[in-house]
Amino acid sequence: MDNQTEVRKFILLGLSNLQGLQQFLFMLFLLLYLCSLLGNTAIMTVVVCEPRLHTPMYFFLCNLSCQDIFYSTVTIPKMLAGFLSGCQSISYTGCLSQLHFFHFLGSSEALLLAVMAYDRCVAICNPLRYTLIMSPWACLLLAAATWTAAFLHALMHTVMTSQLHFCGPNHIHHFFCDIKPVVRLACDSNQINLSLLNIITGSIVIGPFVFTLSSYLYIFSFLWMKVQSKEGRRKSFSTCVSHLTVVVLLYVPVIFNYVPPSSGSSPRQDMIATLMYNVVTSVLNPLIYTLRNVEVKCALKRRLFSRQLLVQKMFCLAACVG
Repeated sequence: MDNQTEVRKFILLGLSNLQGLQQFLFMLFLLLYLCSLLGNTAIMTVVVCEPRLHTPMYFFLCNLSCQDIFYSTVTIPKMLAGFLSGCQSISYTGCLSQLHFFHFLGSSEALLLAVMAYDRCVAICNPLRYTLIMSPWACLLLAAATWTAAFLHALMHTVMTSQLHFCGPNHIHHFFCDIKPVVRLACDSNQINLSLLNIITGSIVIGPFVFTLSSYLYIFSFLWMKVQSKEGRRKSFSTCVSHLTVVVLLYVPVIFNYVPPSSGSSPRQDMIATLMYNVVTSVLNPLIYTLRNVEVKCALKRRLFSRQLLVQKMFCLAACVG
């Protein structure tokens, strides 16, 4: 592969043509990245430290937060380095690595949201068997299957892209190495790569999306027909609102980006859609689950309040000793 590849590095043109905005973009994406890291790390810490949150729903939420941290890390640090240096370049190996991990983490999020929809469906529609169906081993198996399937999906695209011959030009019209802008630079025919993108990746997107919608249609019909009290319906539905919001934020730009024919989409539209589900959703997901989830908010308040008490006691102790 190395002997046949003449291009040794690529130039990322996605945001480099916005002259005069480099410092502003650096500060903006740095702030978004830090918010993503802090928010998702806070959720993971609270879920791990709070015994009351050791349930399947929060186990999958912890997986989602971990995934969001790595997902934004695939693209943003490289982008920030380019803003500082003024050169958005990436090596051939780095480009393939970025392509692989982006699709690995992106497809794992789509599959994970479908698993979370299944968890809510079982919890609401079959509560008596919930602990049996969603046992710890079942949760571990579902999480492992999600990460494994996503890794194999990304590996397929990485291997197929590595078989292409790149002899120039080496300018990628994107802010990272996505499949469509990369394979467009190949000197060989890229029809197989684009067909796999449309069929396999389209299935990874549409399949979990249809499953998630079907799960919530079943939940809504169950609540309407089986649950008579409005308060019971409200409590059951409140556990789904956060997840539904995250599903919409992810799937709308992803479907816009990957489901239409790959040859007819605009690079600028692809870049805007990718920024939405790669950067923005990683920042909003912790806020959504924090603001809409009473248990997470209470756990955060308890942790922060206990820390404040500890600091006050330390100051008082220091004052007494002094």
